[in-house]
Amino acid sequence: MNDDIVAEAFSDDEEVGSYCWVAEEPVTRNLDVLLEDLHYTKGAGFVWTLKEITLHSEFKPLPGETSIFSVGGNNSEDYDNLLNAARKAVEHGYRVFLLPNPKGIRTADYIFERKGIYKMFDLKTITGKSSVENRLLDSIGQTNHVLINMTTDYNPRLLAKNVRTYFEVNKQAREVLIVKGSRFLSVSRQFVEGKDYIKMFIKRYLK
Repeated sequence: MNDDIVAEAFSDDEEVGSYCWVAEEPVTRNLDVLLEDLHYTKGAGFVWTLKEITLHSEFKPLPGETSIFSVGGNNSEDYDNLLNAARKAVEHGYRVFLLPNPKGIRTADYIFERKGIYKMFDLKTITGKSSVENRLLDSIGQTNHVLINMTTDYNPRLLAKNVRTYFEVNKQAREVLIVKGSRFLSVSRQFVEGKDYIKMFIKRYLK
């Protein structure tokens, strides 16, 4: 088994890319409209929209980076954290698209693509004594996949419980991807609801 705690093999959400096809050419439909559409589409339609966004003509390779794309002009206070986490994702084989934040549209932070599979992630960087549970719950309504970048020591048992609470509260949640150093640990609902979850989580987290 690799560093992933568990990965769902199939679902009807953005993890599925095989039955959704978009022409491999730049998309010119308004990017803000596409981002807003994500709040109203599901299943294959959601995947279709994610891919349309990544093909949009506004996305350009980020200077000095590999496999990271943006629309430019990102002045987010969290930009350094966004870029650092994106670089780690690239090390794990992803192409990363930094999403803009149009006024009036609540968006996640990234689209990750690997082997034709598209996922949208919201980043939560944990520093100091930040509460993982509160940060996870704050992401509800943006995406069903959350990326947690752990930059501080955090009790692994408490972290496991925080993640479980997030899945219990957010019935649409599909994955929490935890960055610890150079490792990615993927936690799915199936794993959280399985036998000996806390014990298995701690074992993997401390590996």
